[in-house]
Amino acid sequence: MSAVCLFVAGALTASLPDPAFTVGWTHSIAKTRWVESYVAVGTTLQLVEATVEGSGAGMEPAPDAVLRDGRWHWRPERTLAELVLVRSPFAPDYQICSTSGCRSLGTLAGAAPGDRAVVIRPCMAPPP
Repeated sequence: MSAVCLFVAGALTASLPDPAFTVGWTHSIAKTRWVESYVAVGTTLQLVEATVEGSGAGMEPAPDAVLRDGRWHWRPERTLAELVLVRSPFAPDYQICSTSGCRSLGTLAGAAPGDRAVVIRPCMAPPP
């Protein structure tokens, strides 16, 4: 079974035992909330849904997006080997949510204030 591992400066710093997770952030200029849902399948991360509150500043919903409950929803169906999230001192940190709850990316990954990039990739689930 796949789990999700987080790396800072090449070192494993945290893992999520559940293969499904979301990444949420607020755009630093447009102040709109963007959320992407991923699932680890084997050696890949599959982006299964994206939602955004509005558009602008490069945050346009896909042409097939549907407006529901004040958010645009669509299914990008993209596969990645890894997801690299670059943290900015000028915007709120990413939020990572899984079945164990939501935490800021920096807190979850144990990243120091100067650590900008966190790499997320599938890994083997830890033993029970």
